[in-house]
Amino acid sequence: MAETIKAEPVMDQLKQKQEALRARFVGKQLSEVPTPSVILDLRQVAVNCARMLEAADNLGLQWRAHIKTHKTTELTRLQVGDDLDTPVLLIVSTIIEAENITPLLKEYKSKDRAVNVLFSFPLFASAVSRLAAVSSQLGPDGLSVMIDHVDQLPYVKAIHELSGHAPRVFIKIDVNSGRAGVKTDSPEYPALIDALLAAEQEGWLVLHGVYTHAGQSYGARRLGDAMRALSDEFLHAHTAATKIREKSPDHARLVLSAGATPTATTIQSPLFLEEWDVPTGYPGGIFRPFEEVLMEKWAVWQNDGYILEVHAGVYPTLDLQQVATHARHTGLLSEQDIGISVIAEVASVYPTRGKDGTPEALINAGSLALGREPVSLDTSTYPDNTKAKPYTGWGALMPWGVLAGTEQKDSSGKILGEKFPDDFRGWQVGKISQEHGILTWVGDEGKKAPELKVGDRVRVWPNHACIMGAGFEYYLIVDSRYPEQYEDKVLDVWCRWNGW
Repeated sequence: MAETIKAEPVMDQLKQKQEALRARFVGKQLSEVPTPSVILDLRQVAVNCARMLEAADNLGLQWRAHIKTHKTTELTRLQVGDDLDTPVLLIVSTIIEAENITPLLKEYKSKDRAVNVLFSFPLFASAVSRLAAVSSQLGPDGLSVMIDHVDQLPYVKAIHELSGHAPRVFIKIDVNSGRAGVKTDSPEYPALIDALLAAEQEGWLVLHGVYTHAGQSYGARRLGDAMRALSDEFLHAHTAATKIREKSPDHARLVLSAGATPTATTIQSPLFLEEWDVPTGYPGGIFRPFEEVLMEKWAVWQNDGYILEVHAGVYPTLDLQQVATHARHTGLLSEQDIGISVIAEVASVYPTRGKDGTPEALINAGSLALGREPVSLDTSTYPDNTKAKPYTGWGALMPWGVLAGTEQKDSSGKILGEKFPDDFRGWQVGKISQEHGILTWVGDEGKKAPELKVGDRVRVWPNHACIMGAGFEYYLIVDSRYPEQYEDKVLDVWCRWNGW
């Protein structure tokens, strides 16, 4: 049997660290905390989580939450909700996430909620003993693993032998992203199915379903693009599952698990776009109720015994990358929905150093605080948009503190606009190095940039919250539901599980 994770000492250490951080920060204004620090707005992350749970429930879809973005117990609770009748289905990208979330899963299991955690990286040898320990604690059906090659199967068998429980297995399907997964039209796929079915007959794994991730949907730029990507994901998943059914007609129900934050977020839209007007860059065609289209497109698969599941990870915090996808109408997805920011200080200013004599400013948040992944730009998406001034930075300033009420924020309260990132006006982190972030001004000709001074504090919306979070050990929590008390005052501290 696998060695049991020594969860209690680890949790005790984490609690001690968290209590020390709470004693240090709770009650302080954001003007008093060290910089750079990462801030979560509890109001917004709670709303984003509730929207996803509600949408999945309304559409009859099974929900699986990825926790890699935030790596905290507290936000995981918001992702799965408090309905004791729904299963707690999670995804992790690192083993340390699985180990640290195990106590929470055991808590839910004690309340008779079904639990399962999927390690969402194709299985490798050094993962076996630690995943077996997780499986030992969670019991039967508690652990799922991902497979995309027959040579990974001995690792699955080893987990079974160490833990005494047969892991559930998802086959990772490549939906033309080229990152990981097996293609359903490759000669390797039927051989992999045969090997998995044989292993299932021997009793050391359960072939549970197929898993897709349309990472290319991060490049979506128009309302409707993410909806089409979701359809493509489910079509790939259904094709993959059909090939399993052909070899094993009486197989137990298979899960078709599809999702990335853009494709999962799109299920929150009230209407589904049936047609796309590619030449103009903006959607035309027919909008129909999403529930109606879902029933028409996918309910037949549910009736055939498939379980339709959606998954996503960065949706609780969102970021500039997700706003850029326009996965929901701008009334439902804008910068106002971003729940994460980095607070930084202006260390120096350069009034005329920028392009055409525009100002620049130095902040103490570089690639270690913001990540080095820019929002992907695809100007070919809008063939007629050749004169756009696109956003090309590593973060954008939110209208807070010295910028609140300035021309950076228009009368509607929005600063990014419906054509972001192909059209952007404002302060952006336009250049970046390890500790240095250089703010550059992008504005209309003749429009003066809001003044920044040495000593000012600013908050930056990051491009990609997952990568940005890796530079921090904890989040400072504020809550804009109570603007007089907690919008700029720290009310809690949540510790992250960094590492592997």
